[in-house]
Amino acid sequence: MQALSDAAATQAFGRQLALRLPAGSILLLAGDLGAGKTCLVQGLAAGLGIDEPITSPTFALAQHYTGRAGALVHLDLYRLEHPVAADELFAQEEEEALALNALMAVEWAERLSFVPEGAWKVHLELVDPDEPDAGRQARLS
Repeated sequence: MQALSDAAATQAFGRQLALRLPAGSILLLAGDLGAGKTCLVQGLAAGLGIDEPITSPTFALAQHYTGRAGALVHLDLYRLEHPVAADELFAQEEEEALALNALMAVEWAERLSFVPEGAWKVHLELVDPDEPDAGRQARLS
């Protein structure tokens, strides 16, 4: 468990992960709304040398980025309530990520009907749900 005091600490954690995870890794992100999933992905992108703004692809569902140190495929499964739809999107984007040798970050991964083999998981949790600025905790597995 790692304590993350604020958004900057969450992004720094993401940067560290980007440097440690091998290219082609899958990172499944779980946590309530506002727990910091997109903030962590912003850190991943910074670690990969991606300069463009990173926002949650809630409506686009997927975004692809290329940086100086690697590529990132960012999924947000929040709007996909049916596991079959989430599984299909994941399969399509996993193929793209493999072709790009990209790190794949999946927000709301609990929408999938399975856990991808070899995937890393980060669970983010607010220290105090009534006070989002109180920080969060991250658990990597």
